[in-house]
Amino acid sequence: MPIRIPSKLPAFDVLKTEGVNVMSQRDADRQDIRPLRIGLLNLMPLKIQTETQFARLIGATPLQIELTLIRMTEHNSRHTAPEHMEAFYHSFQEVKDQKFDGLIITGAPIEHLPFEDVTYWDELKEVFDWTQTNVHSTFGVCWGGMAMINYFHGVPKYILDHKVFGCHRCQVADPSSRFLTGFSDDLVIPVSRWTENRADEIRAAGLNILIDSETSGPCLVEDEDHNALYIFNHFEYDKGTLKQEYDRDVASNTPINVPMNYYPNDDPAREPLNRWRGHAHLMYGNWINQIYQTTPFDMSKIGK
Repeated sequence: MPIRIPSKLPAFDVLKTEGVNVMSQRDADRQDIRPLRIGLLNLMPLKIQTETQFARLIGATPLQIELTLIRMTEHNSRHTAPEHMEAFYHSFQEVKDQKFDGLIITGAPIEHLPFEDVTYWDELKEVFDWTQTNVHSTFGVCWGGMAMINYFHGVPKYILDHKVFGCHRCQVADPSSRFLTGFSDDLVIPVSRWTENRADEIRAAGLNILIDSETSGPCLVEDEDHNALYIFNHFEYDKGTLKQEYDRDVASNTPINVPMNYYPNDDPAREPLNRWRGHAHLMYGNWINQIYQTTPFDMSKIGK
């Protein structure tokens, strides 16, 4: 089954040309099944790029997915056209009475700020509490995961003296995890952050590290008590996303290292390779599969 998104959303044509099964609302309504309702709380500045990346991954499963795009209520995006936001996004206050099978909370380029200094922190805390009553399974990504693990468990984030940047080699720490079915023991994943969480503090909070790295620290964490996953890196990135970030920093004279293990021979003049795509689809496919197997058919029972 395909992912169900508005036919005028930019991601629709992009994914269709890539061979991802996409379905319009009219065609989806012909099928007598309940799709999985997945929300994407998009905190990234480049909304269209981010929504396309996540739609690509969650739309590659055999299940019909209905994707709902969500924004913070009082925060206005400066990098995405207001017409796009008005046409395709719902504020959190507009959807908070609804139920969702899954929710993805993206990262945000505000990791240098203390959580309480983020302008929408109070509403985001409301979102976190809401996930425990209205969402079956939540996936916090990068800063979104760091914010969740801090809110629910008090695990702090630490500012680094350099940016962890590139494709870091990681190891599966819990091969029995249902979220890692089909994973090889060793993999690479894009990393782009100035902060970190520490493994000893995560374990002291009673949480299970599923993927770890000697060079970039904990990658994927399971929080069974809150039915959540926290990933501090970026499986969703396109092949050129790290290049885009690197070129931006070079153009603005921002000190930045060449992203490690990304360009062939670490040469920015060469075309980068995507070596994480297979594991990215496995990760999100396993998450969607677990939601399908455990979510109530009657959505009113979600959270109970």
